[in-house]
Amino acid sequence: MASSTTSKTPMEDAIRTKITEALRPSRLEIANDSHKHAHHAPMAGSTSKETHFRLVITSDAFASKMQRSRHRLVYDLLKDEMAQEGGIHALQLRTMTPDEELRSQQREQEQEQEQSATNTAEAR
Repeated sequence: MASSTTSKTPMEDAIRTKITEALRPSRLEIANDSHKHAHHAPMAGSTSKETHFRLVITSDAFASKMQRSRHRLVYDLLKDEMAQEGGIHALQLRTMTPDEELRSQQREQEQEQEQSATNTAEAR
């Protein structure tokens, strides 16, 4: 017997599918921040629970593209979801190539090590 379950997160599912198919990301994080914005005036009367998203995307497809072009690419992929009633109202994007992600991780590790050394020195 076939199940006719409807997704409780159709907008997130559409985002994941479109970005995965078009950009083949090595990393894709999708956070639904809609609950943080439900009280805003533009959301009055909206019954959608999927209007505000924060995305982190790492993909080779972003190589040699400036941030503005990367963001435009993502917005173009999701234009239908942004145009529909109760659809995406806002996107926060962090886009990077695998090399940029690696450099970012290395910087974070260095900062953590420096902070740890500072805390150790202050404790003495």
